[in-house]
Amino acid sequence: MNKKISDKDKNDWENFLNNKQKISSKDSLRDKIQKKTNKNKDDWENFLNNKDKIPDKDFDQKKNIRFEKIKKIDLHGYTIEEANRTIEQFIIKSFDENITKIIVITGKGLRSKNVGNPYLSKDLSILKYSVPEFIKKNSCLARLIIETADAKIEDGGGGAFYIFLKNKNKFKE
Repeated sequence: MNKKISDKDKNDWENFLNNKQKISSKDSLRDKIQKKTNKNKDDWENFLNNKDKIPDKDFDQKKNIRFEKIKKIDLHGYTIEEANRTIEQFIIKSFDENITKIIVITGKGLRSKNVGNPYLSKDLSILKYSVPEFIKKNSCLARLIIETADAKIEDGGGGAFYIFLKNKNKFKE
């Protein structure tokens, strides 16, 4: 059996050999990709093992947070003069203790005996109105306070208000 190889078969064979060389060049590409993958893996392992140089961003942000410290004062039963004197001392003391928020409970004034007195202001004779007014007019206290706001229902609602104090450490006179 003597068969001759046709020209077409020779061309096919040569194409096969050429393609094999291309495949071997693909292998080198695969090797490059593998090396790069190994390098990335090594870099990642080095990063994870080197804990000294990883900054803790959460810790840096926590330095600027002022934790809320709350104090509460109840002025039920005080006269206007007693309440004003007490709240002034309380605000100054709270500022010195770096308290952030004061809850002042005055009550709504529904049972105030001053309501029937024609010589007294209906609103300013009730602590609910007179204490915030005293705080606003007192320049010494106004420098220590960021703002006053109405209290939420769970803290007394209409019978209470908040005083937010400045940070003692950042306070400039």
